[in-house]
Amino acid sequence: MKSTIIIFISLVVAGFAANAQTLEDYFQVAAENNPGLQAQYKDFEAALQKVPQVSSLPDPTFSFGYFISPVETRVGPQRAKFSLSQMFPWFGTLAAKADAASLMAEAKYQAFLDARNRLYYSVSEAYYPLIELKRLKAIEQQNIEILQSYKTIANSKFKNGVSPMTDVLRVDIMLKDAQTNLGILNKKEKPLLTTFNNLLNRDELEPVVLQDTLSMEVLPENFRRDSLLTNNPMLNAIDLKQQASEKSELAAQRQGLPSFGVGLDYALVGKRTDMDVADNGKNAFMPMVSVSIPIFRKKYRAAEKEAQLMQEQYSFQKEETINSLTSGYESIWFQIQQQNDLIDLYEAQILETEQTLNLLFSAYGNSGKDFEEVLRMQQQLLKYEKMKAMAETQYQTALAKLNYITAKTY
Repeated sequence: MKSTIIIFISLVVAGFAANAQTLEDYFQVAAENNPGLQAQYKDFEAALQKVPQVSSLPDPTFSFGYFISPVETRVGPQRAKFSLSQMFPWFGTLAAKADAASLMAEAKYQAFLDARNRLYYSVSEAYYPLIELKRLKAIEQQNIEILQSYKTIANSKFKNGVSPMTDVLRVDIMLKDAQTNLGILNKKEKPLLTTFNNLLNRDELEPVVLQDTLSMEVLPENFRRDSLLTNNPMLNAIDLKQQASEKSELAAQRQGLPSFGVGLDYALVGKRTDMDVADNGKNAFMPMVSVSIPIFRKKYRAAEKEAQLMQEQYSFQKEETINSLTSGYESIWFQIQQQNDLIDLYEAQILETEQTLNLLFSAYGNSGKDFEEVLRMQQQLLKYEKMKAMAETQYQTALAKLNYITAKTY
């Protein structure tokens, strides 16, 4: 009995959790499951592996030689020779390369953050049309119920000889239109669900818990504009790439300086049999120092020039990105204001149309006349309700895009 109660409570809690899902919850699911975002993070992790590759010393060189014909020396014939050497680049070369690779990896991470924010926007862009569809279906279903009641009333008045049969036919035509529209809306749900669930990398037809209403925020002038160019991942990535290019230029300069090598030769010497000499047959040790002389300067100058040109490229790219963000902000802010004005307009029109429809319907109930005007006003009300629902969706989608370009954190 106790285990049954626990299972029941678990099911209730699970069901509550499912119903309590918000758009931010779906953001989290998308961030964890979206393969495109996971690929972007792997790109960052791969870039991190460049740091130990470029900051390590070149491998030491070991060589072995065997004299087929021993080379005679004062202390005996040389039989074999072992050599071990290690090259060291100019001071600071490896550090500059490591800094460049580290900065490029950090730029990859900023690109990942931008991809995550862009994914959040894509999820929002796919989520709000589902809410719009839900509302349009409810509006159309309500319209069908109202038209069915109109048809009943028109039939009754026709039977009583108060109104003509054309009133019944008119409402019947409009009722079929409404039923067809509702059927089309029902068919539209599948592709919208597929788009949304694919972003979350889950079953295409998995149900989505939707908000009942859309909250319309009162936004101040220049909303989030101060965040547009501050801590924006796109701009941060460009800055980091530019810094990486500066380090690459420094590394190229230092690569054009001499490298130093240290090593040791060890020779195996056989004993002389023809005479007895000091150190007869003693193996020989020979420390060595080497210096590379970078006299072929063309490749080093080209590497420096490449890094300088990349810095100029990133400078232009940053300027272009700032211009794009600024113009994008103005365009999106206009869309938000436009949809806000339209929502206010549709709300006022819905209120006035409802009042007019009530007066017309009352007059029709008394006289049985002007039924066509009642139907026309009912369809006008339907149009305004649908337009308001679509305007609210466009408002929320534009706000989501504004949050993306201003790098809002969730």
